[in-house]
Amino acid sequence: MRVVAEKRRGLGFAACCLASALWGCGFFFGKIALAEMNVGAMVFYRFLFATLALSPLLVTHRPGLNRREWGVLAGASFLGIPVQFLLQFQGLHLTTVSHASLMVGTMPVLLAVGATLFAQERMDAIGWVALAGSTTGAALIALGGHSGRPGEASLAGDLLVVASMFIALFWLLGNKQLMERHSPIVITAYGTAIGMLMLCVVVPVLFGAPPVAHVSMKAWAALAASGFLCTAATTLLWNWGMTQVPASQAGVLLNMEPLIGSLLGVLVLGERLGPSAWVGGGLILAAAVTLTTRSKTRVKEEMAL
Repeated sequence: MRVVAEKRRGLGFAACCLASALWGCGFFFGKIALAEMNVGAMVFYRFLFATLALSPLLVTHRPGLNRREWGVLAGASFLGIPVQFLLQFQGLHLTTVSHASLMVGTMPVLLAVGATLFAQERMDAIGWVALAGSTTGAALIALGGHSGRPGEASLAGDLLVVASMFIALFWLLGNKQLMERHSPIVITAYGTAIGMLMLCVVVPVLFGAPPVAHVSMKAWAALAASGFLCTAATTLLWNWGMTQVPASQAGVLLNMEPLIGSLLGVLVLGERLGPSAWVGGGLILAAAVTLTTRSKTRVKEEMAL
């Protein structure tokens, strides 16, 4: 039984790692779409494609949530989709892909602290050292500074992305709470559909009707990739992985997102990062390996023994 549990733990980490890596492509695809439309339209189309990808699951899986759980799911979806993503991509609009990606490096510490406060998880010393090293790595990458010139990194954009991470914390923990009783597929599919319905109301009011004409195939392809790969696939993978591993440990794997995103920004978009970026990237990878192989987290059931 222990061998099976360890195997599922490994698969859980793999699912979270792959989800984080795909999330790292989100800012890259988003920047392509933002060249032809506003933030609201970009987020609207991203989740439209994601909802289309997940719609068969709405037919094949009955939700089975009670009234209180529907309220938790709706609240988490509101924070995690309209609020978080509109704020996050407004930040991207004001900064670079590499800097926006790197600001996501604050999320693992937030998730670990949130899991400690709200999910009664307790990491060991190795886990906290790994989290500190991971966050230090993200900070080192960001030491290139802010020039303030148009098209380059800005402090305002970076801070908006950080603010979106605080909001994302409650989305992730709300989903984790629901997945203690319901399947990750149900929470992912219905949560995304609810968030999309909210965007149908919020986006036209705040940003106007999303454009259809004069959008290039390049932008449509980026939006489809954002929806299918960076939203539908990632949320399914992450939510399933979160049922197999503690949230505080899975959180450090979110630092694959800033690593992948910053590499795309530098290698594909020609953005520049200082020499400390490579040291920071090494710290992020080292922390991820350490946390998944050496650290142990006690959950509330174990602490009761």
